[in-house]
Amino acid sequence: MSNLQKYNEVFTTLFNIDDNQLNKDFTFKNVEDWDSILHLSLITELEDTFDVMFETEDILSFGSYENGMKILEKYEVSFNDV
Repeated sequence: MSNLQKYNEVFTTLFNIDDNQLNKDFTFKNVEDWDSILHLSLITELEDTFDVMFETEDILSFGSYENGMKILEKYEVSFNDV
């Protein structure tokens, strides 16, 4: 399974959506269910999935599907393996 597939699976599972909904508009401002509890669950699940530990600044700025990939790339998670 590619990193992109793993990443998408975390989002689709937590938000209970289809992966075709994951795009640049998938942000905490546009997704009603994206509250603080779900945000922390997302962070925890991504840390477990990719074996990383996010810095506080990254947790606070992780506000969109696209930005999340950029943050993970800081931790050497590549999304070019599709």
